[in-house]
Amino acid sequence: MQPNTSARIMLGVGDYGATKEQGGVIRTMALGSCIGLMILDRGTRCVGMDHIALPDSTVSPERAKQLPGYFADTGIPALIDLMKRTAGSLSKPSNLIIKMAGGANVADPNNTFNIGKRNVLAAKKILWQFGLGAIAEDVGGSHSRTVTLYRDSGRIILSCPGRPDWEL
Repeated sequence: MQPNTSARIMLGVGDYGATKEQGGVIRTMALGSCIGLMILDRGTRCVGMDHIALPDSTVSPERAKQLPGYFADTGIPALIDLMKRTAGSLSKPSNLIIKMAGGANVADPNNTFNIGKRNVLAAKKILWQFGLGAIAEDVGGSHSRTVTLYRDSGRIILSCPGRPDWEL
């Protein structure tokens, strides 16, 4: 799949997208152990999101070539590159707002694999390599999350069955 840069973007597992279009919305659904990593650039008004499923692409280099957003170590650089191309450039790091959600433990009651926790830690490590860090996160727990990012306001709304929506 090609990265998405339209005004209304729906991301599946391993997809990433960016928009600077007025009225732009990026959404991904049912983040369990997956994480949604969102970047908002205050300078260019470009926003982007990656739906990351696994922490490390070395488990499947071929899949990483086909779907770089699937892995934290290939998806975050791919998202940053897409945002640079979409906006023409990115602002200095202090103008980037980074948030993440997901990383829950929904299908591993014995914590055998800890995929959610490993995804969160891998994303933080990759961000750190870029000199970046998340300023807000809603991670862990045992519930899935749907994430909607609104470009114009910069608001990120999370929803989960049986709970009222909340803002990140």
